[in-house]
Amino acid sequence: MAAKVDNTALQDGYQIYHHMFVFDREGRWCVVQRGMNEATRYARRYHWLSEGAKDFVCEPHAAICCDAKGKPLNMVAQESEEARKVSSLLSQEKPWWLVGELKKLKNLELPAHHQVLIQDVHPDRLVKIFLKTYERQPEDFEQLLGMIGVGPKTIRALSLIAELVYGAEGSFRDPVRYSFAHGGKDGHPYPVDGKGYDRSIQILEKAIQQAKLGNREKLDAFKRLANTTVP
Repeated sequence: MAAKVDNTALQDGYQIYHHMFVFDREGRWCVVQRGMNEATRYARRYHWLSEGAKDFVCEPHAAICCDAKGKPLNMVAQESEEARKVSSLLSQEKPWWLVGELKKLKNLELPAHHQVLIQDVHPDRLVKIFLKTYERQPEDFEQLLGMIGVGPKTIRALSLIAELVYGAEGSFRDPVRYSFAHGGKDGHPYPVDGKGYDRSIQILEKAIQQAKLGNREKLDAFKRLANTTVP
């Protein structure tokens, strides 16, 4: 479900190519995924923690890290709740009705971001998956997203109808907050900046020195810093 969310429900242009799942004896888990945008050569990391992931399809991430921001279709944003509900209801409709609505939308003069969303959506090619969703009648967005065959184009198509026909807007807010990147090993999007890397370490060391911590806490903090900043 984590991979399905980051590839399909959050359509930010980054294709997942690395997926790591970690868990402990108590059942707590962590997912770290990495996606690559082939056009920009930038990467993103998606972090999930079991303690914070109360809902897999509503603000499930602990953090998303990247140096670049955009305007993705973000169907897991809090403000996309109505769009998720309407998309799930639409997936229960007869396939030929959905295809008919998409064909109407393709003939309209749409705002720029909607033109992007619909440009590679071919209504007739979606009949097969719409037939599956109609037969399955998914109860909610999570069940819809988890269905085999439901991919980015299916979600885009349903979200377009949800917004343009029913006024249930999906979010275009990019959830990226910050990045720790100092360049890439392969030189993309830029070579590792050694001076910037050292400067970041110095800033963190200074912050620890000035923090109101006991000697033991500072020592532990310096050890963690040393373990995480080895090139």
